[in-house]
Amino acid sequence: SACLTGKIPKLILAKKMEEAEKTAFRYQEIFGKDNFYLEIQHHLNSRDQKTVNRGIITISKKFGIPLVATNDVHYLKPEDAEAQDILMLINTGADSNDPERLTLKEDDFSLRSPEQMIKDFGDLPEAIENTQKIADSCNFQFELGKIKLPKFEVLSGKSPEEYLEELCYQGIKKRYGENTQKEIFDRLNYELAAIRQTGFASYFLIVQDFVNWAKENRIVVGPGRGSVAGSLVSYLLNITTVDPLKYNLLFERFWNPGRMAGLPDIDLDFADRRRNEVIDYVAQKYGRDKVAQIITFGTMAARAVVRDVGRALSYSYGFCDQIAKMIPFGLTLDQTLAQVSEFRQLYLNDEKARKLIDFAKKLEGVARHASTHACGVVISQEPLDNIVPLQHPTQDEETIVTQYEMHSIEDLGLLKMDFLGLKNLTIIEDTISRIYKVQGKKIDIDGIPLDDKDTFRLLQKGETIGVFQLESEMMRHYLKQLKPTEFEDIIAM
Repeated sequence: SACLTGKIPKLILAKKMEEAEKTAFRYQEIFGKDNFYLEIQHHLNSRDQKTVNRGIITISKKFGIPLVATNDVHYLKPEDAEAQDILMLINTGADSNDPERLTLKEDDFSLRSPEQMIKDFGDLPEAIENTQKIADSCNFQFELGKIKLPKFEVLSGKSPEEYLEELCYQGIKKRYGENTQKEIFDRLNYELAAIRQTGFASYFLIVQDFVNWAKENRIVVGPGRGSVAGSLVSYLLNITTVDPLKYNLLFERFWNPGRMAGLPDIDLDFADRRRNEVIDYVAQKYGRDKVAQIITFGTMAARAVVRDVGRALSYSYGFCDQIAKMIPFGLTLDQTLAQVSEFRQLYLNDEKARKLIDFAKKLEGVARHASTHACGVVISQEPLDNIVPLQHPTQDEETIVTQYEMHSIEDLGLLKMDFLGLKNLTIIEDTISRIYKVQGKKIDIDGIPLDDKDTFRLLQKGETIGVFQLESEMMRHYLKQLKPTEFEDIIAM
């Protein structure tokens, strides 16, 4: 029934005992007589906790709902209490001297030992015994290491492997015509053998299905990001538009069956304005209960946590900023102490700096906020709520996201796809549309020649603002140095 912020405790504190009783009874009906427990906690420095415990025990006796003793854990050890208080100051933006601010300093919220819990609830032994009863009732194991691909329905009755091969041979005719060289078939057979060996034919069928749906619905799709461009199968399925044989791209960079434990990585770019249409198509096809976006957690990195802790401790910005700037990008606080002598000397000789860094070390890496991953989408073969916890993002009742981040999703063997939304593709889509409206010309983006001299003159000058992957200051600098004259020069760069 939760801690003080739960619905039943809140009703008790609001002196709405009758409503609290109705809520408890309704929960018992929903979850079952043996599956719902009323929660009591031992924080006796809290007047509210004492009031709630009395109310909870009254409801338990009246309706026969069992009690369970729980430990409201906000930090691991008692000595972490001050670091937790600083974290609350950071998260709430409160002043440490504000007597009305949210704090847990009035009691111990660390992880207590079994012995301490037995002592705390000595007058209610059944509440302690029920903790073991709940544990014994839990029967769930995480199935790790086994990839669970959604089932792709093949209407012809063929196996996924047979259908994939059929689509690839159709793709050969579309891409290369009738005069097909032996090396194309050799490469195709090599890739198909690797796919058959691992049983991942459905993976390619799933991807080609929604990519081709997007293209049929005039959603601009990227030509192929990263190593997937080295796959002939992907080229023949129209997942990519880059011929790996023409540009001598290696399949093994994309997928080496002998060395890979998981699925090969296919990152897909869509016009950002219409990305959600593709995700919606996938949800309709496989079931909305089997498709969700993925959560991501923003963590407190070394430089930021030093500044945040300093602000909570009311240290001057200049002092904290000076210390933060000593930390090289990419290093943790412990690594900085080991590698940067100036930082280490400050830590050893300045008590104020040492206090700041010690608290920062305790909070470094702590999740600061949750958000929706920019591109990650999970597609499951069974309802996701059987496998992972789900939630709505803050102030968004439509979107569903997993409560596990992407690495845990992959550990569970679920299919994670990256649906990247690119503004560059939206601009291209709008440009093609505008040309057609104004001049009546239909532009085939895949048919634009790659040897246009005017384009290479712009590249040689580094005039590539707005050109995906070539617009950064570093890339423009290299373009001016390299002065590319053919497409292969850009590949090499």
